[in-house]
Amino acid sequence: MSSPEIAAAVNSGTRTVVLPLGATEQHGPHLPLSMDALHADELALRIAGRLGDALVLPTVRVGYSPHHLGFVGSLSVRASTLEAICEDYLSPLAEYGFKRAILFSGHIGNYPVMREFEERLKRSLTPLSVTVFTDGEAIIDTWQKCADEVSGLGASVGGHADVAETAVMLAMHPGHVRTESLECGYTGTVDGELLQRAFNDGFRSVSPNGILGDPRGASVPLGQSCLESVTDLIVAHVEGTLC
Repeated sequence: MSSPEIAAAVNSGTRTVVLPLGATEQHGPHLPLSMDALHADELALRIAGRLGDALVLPTVRVGYSPHHLGFVGSLSVRASTLEAICEDYLSPLAEYGFKRAILFSGHIGNYPVMREFEERLKRSLTPLSVTVFTDGEAIIDTWQKCADEVSGLGASVGGHADVAETAVMLAMHPGHVRTESLECGYTGTVDGELLQRAFNDGFRSVSPNGILGDPRGASVPLGQSCLESVTDLIVAHVEGTLC
């Protein structure tokens, strides 16, 4: 959009912006490093469309991913940098006439950082009202339910480059999936202890090929189901904060 087009939207009553956060990090041998940023792009458009009176800000394409830096090409910003980027992106908006900002992430690893800075961000951006979706665990639970319902593959969801994320990419950009490189990753229990080890010792320490779960069996119908269901999840959270 051009600047006059945005001004016209505000004058017509649009008061909400959606800020998607992503990442640039490894997703196994079969998905591009842009997986989380592309996922955030798509979810943001769907969320804004469902809300009906929202515009989408440019996705923050590098996130908090230090645990992935053991894989070539992965990038990361410090937690304080991610917080500052969000504040800087949003700080002019109240002056432009926007009243509300909604933040979410297409990268599960951003959520612990977002929970940490949520209240500080809300205070610093007053009078802009800020809603931050921070429940990464709910997204993984949603993927598992979708995988069970669509293809009986809920056990293949591990939360990273698995059957769900691979299906999402198939639904968005099928040419980005290296189907000849699909292989199983870590399929044991993904719990707090395992994730803490991944954060402390690097992702390679828990999954040498960079995958949690199994991407095999991914399909476009599963990807569409995951996209629709996660959109529902985030929109329900946003609408619940209005009550």
